[in-house]
Amino acid sequence: MNQMGRGADGTVGKAIDVLEQVADFGRPVRFVEILERSGHPKTTLYRLLQTLARQGMLRYDEASQTYAPGLRLVRLAHAAWQQSSLAPIARPFLDDLSGSVGETIHLAQLDEGQVLYIDKRNAARPIDMFSAAGKVGPSYCTGVGKVMIAHLPEAEREAAISKQSFYRHTAATLTDAADLKRELTQVRTDGVAFDREEHEPGIICIAAPILARSGRVIGALSITTSTQRNTIERLADRRPALMETARKIAEAASTWQFPG
Repeated sequence: MNQMGRGADGTVGKAIDVLEQVADFGRPVRFVEILERSGHPKTTLYRLLQTLARQGMLRYDEASQTYAPGLRLVRLAHAAWQQSSLAPIARPFLDDLSGSVGETIHLAQLDEGQVLYIDKRNAARPIDMFSAAGKVGPSYCTGVGKVMIAHLPEAEREAAISKQSFYRHTAATLTDAADLKRELTQVRTDGVAFDREEHEPGIICIAAPILARSGRVIGALSITTSTQRNTIERLADRRPALMETARKIAEAASTWQFPG
């Protein structure tokens, strides 16, 4: 995500950018590290960090001279997760699916054309992989990303495609919009999408959209495994269970108005 893309929103926009930058490190971070990424003048960045720390949005540790997300931000994030995320409604269905198939289950929503992982239920034998709840990943090379974009209205689909980086993560990664559009056409026909080691070597998945009664995309879920213990063909056999879980989640969410 472009950290400076909301600079026109003034001080509030700059503060949000800084919060994202600190969170993206995934660990307590020193001022000089933030300064290298921020694009803000040194004095501006220092002032923003001090304000955020005073408001409890960031926590400053005097001993290590580092910043980390504050408890006030954690409370707000938890409230957002409960009120604006599909995760609380979907969790029991994810647990049932994970238990029945014995593999990792991901739940995701779209965030400015990218994948926001909002829940993850690990298999009995977890696999080391990129995804985790709260992480943002690419759409063009993940099953959940492709299946959500494929089911968007045409104008929204084109806008989402234009936001993809098309960085080659593996030899199987789609690297241009034309190839992605061809695959999305097939995904709309099939109703599911596959990740064929496109984001991470050895990691494969089958994904299904979670659609409101109107047809609007409200999320996606996937069954994810490794090539060491499964194949795309075997994953395809899990399609009925995956689609049924997506239907149950959509039905449970039918009375909730999720953010667009």
